[in-house]
Amino acid sequence: MAFYPQEPFYNPMIPFNGSIHGRLQEGKSIIISGRVLPGANRFHVNLQCGSAAGADVALHFNPRYDASPGYVVTNTFQHSRWGQEERKHPTPFPQGSSFNLMIQVGRDSYKIATNGSHFMEFRHRIHFAAVDTIRVDGMVEISSIAFQSPQPCIPQPAYPPQCAFPPHGYPPQYAVPGVPAGYPVPSPYPPPVVYTVPYKSVINGGLYPGRTITIQGVINGAAKRIAVNLRHRTGIALHYNPRFDENTVVRNSHMHEKWGSEERGGGMPFHRGQQFMLTIVCSPQTYNVMVNGNQVHTFRHRHSNLKEIDMLEVDGDLTLNSVTV
Repeated sequence: MAFYPQEPFYNPMIPFNGSIHGRLQEGKSIIISGRVLPGANRFHVNLQCGSAAGADVALHFNPRYDASPGYVVTNTFQHSRWGQEERKHPTPFPQGSSFNLMIQVGRDSYKIATNGSHFMEFRHRIHFAAVDTIRVDGMVEISSIAFQSPQPCIPQPAYPPQCAFPPHGYPPQYAVPGVPAGYPVPSPYPPPVVYTVPYKSVINGGLYPGRTITIQGVINGAAKRIAVNLRHRTGIALHYNPRFDENTVVRNSHMHEKWGSEERGGGMPFHRGQQFMLTIVCSPQTYNVMVNGNQVHTFRHRHSNLKEIDMLEVDGDLTLNSVTV
């Protein structure tokens, strides 16, 4: 199997057509971050077999607001005809709200998560390998469209093998009522794996534009501080440090055995005793940080050789449920 790292699309104009490098493959994920416009009537995300007018659509994901509180229509378009609609109530995207949408390609279906929680699955009617285009249209703003391909498993000394997906392209499977088999169980469900804190994980191949790290867990009720570090051999490229005792998030780097200048501001998106989903997207110039689907912070690269950044650390007053590198 070939693996296709692809840089994200940032702030695309709507309507938008973008190429999916290497087409879809089992285990590949597309992560879309944006905002539904106030007063929106509908928008859609299509996974298409080509960009021409009238191209087949393997997945039409279509939130609509013509009835309160809104709903989502999914469908396919093949041989110039729409298939049988499937509807899901209510929509997870209120008008005017920010959102994070993840579409993961499974062997038999697309697994769809919204703001870190499972929403639905849509069984394949057109084989995913024919899909090479993503299209977004309607009353929506998009900040980024990122791609995660399944990564080969490379054992590292002193660390367990790190794989984005085990054999057959599926995440670890465990039975949870209401969650389809093969779907990565999000943080609201009991985790089957115990993640010890402090936590360390090798980032196989280092960072590159488009690589995404997702951390889910619960902040301790009496938490003072937590820290997420992206390390290289001689320092820390990103130190992301929510401080509950100061009600702020500090961002910094540690280079040449010295801390750099702190960056603060942007609010405190974490809360004691509550679950969270932290997503760090590596872009060409910055780290873009989202919490629970909302963009909250950016941090410009101070260590420019991204491939050297090959270690993730998580520490502090929290319980970890899931880490995806």
